[in-house]
Amino acid sequence: MSVITFVCAGQMNSAITFPAFENGHEVRLVGSPLDRDIIDGLRKDNFHITLKRTLHDGIKYYQIEELQEALEGADLILGGVSSFGLDWFCDEILPVLPEEVPLLTVTKGMVDLEDGTLVPYPTIFEQSQPAGKHINFNAIGGPCTSYELADHDDSHVAFCGKDMETLKKIKALLATDYYHISLSTDVVGVECAVYNSQAALFGQGVKEMMRLLDLIGGGPENIIHGAGDLYVTVFGGRTRKIGTLLGRGLTFDQAMEELKGVTLESIVIATRTARAVKKLAARGVVSLDDYPLLMHVDEIINNGAEVNIPWEKFTMVVEK
Repeated sequence: MSVITFVCAGQMNSAITFPAFENGHEVRLVGSPLDRDIIDGLRKDNFHITLKRTLHDGIKYYQIEELQEALEGADLILGGVSSFGLDWFCDEILPVLPEEVPLLTVTKGMVDLEDGTLVPYPTIFEQSQPAGKHINFNAIGGPCTSYELADHDDSHVAFCGKDMETLKKIKALLATDYYHISLSTDVVGVECAVYNSQAALFGQGVKEMMRLLDLIGGGPENIIHGAGDLYVTVFGGRTRKIGTLLGRGLTFDQAMEELKGVTLESIVIATRTARAVKKLAARGVVSLDDYPLLMHVDEIINNGAEVNIPWEKFTMVVEK
């Protein structure tokens, strides 16, 4: 068991207490000066008044004046300040954080400097720490919402930082069967993107389409057409209908029966593509590990497999 201290009790930071606590760690949640009512409410009945969810019984709650107590013996610190609280976090919190404990922040995005340069938050934090201090800064990227995470919806995020070994240790503390984590030392890239459950499937689909384009000699610029078509399909195409039925728990045969008379070219295309990729894999030209979504779709369509998205096969380790 490790001790994880969460500084700021906003919605996202509080939502991450779910995987942390469920992994067996001691969780300490510290409110900012603006979180007093949140902490008071949590101490009463574990209900978070802005997240609108009940946190796990057993989490320890602290007001900001009790920060030092909450930091004692911590193995990981989660910084949950929003962009609006950046200056307060840099001025009041960074000076008192122990530099031997990694910091993982949920603050997402970039800061624009006077000359138009865009700088990720981990860089801003690093530049703002007291002289001579060397905190190990890391961050979470991606549009995973606090509500989805608290409700245990599948989410795919990325942890980024300068040191891959640190990132691996942090992932080991927080990864669950619904909180899927890629790792990257490309801090700038991660701070611009990643995925929740629907976006993760979209992103994985685009990634596999890019590999297929390269495989058949197509120009990479043409991915815009494939991604655009996928977008239309997801939000209004005929293929969306069968995806919705499968998501409701119907088998592929049951879904096809309900859509009897509807032309679904995507079924034929997916089958042919998967068949070709498997033949190429048998020849050693490609690896099936590069097409986990395509292979799962093929299993559903042609082998009667149940929908069981292979989330962990989507995660990556990227060292820049």
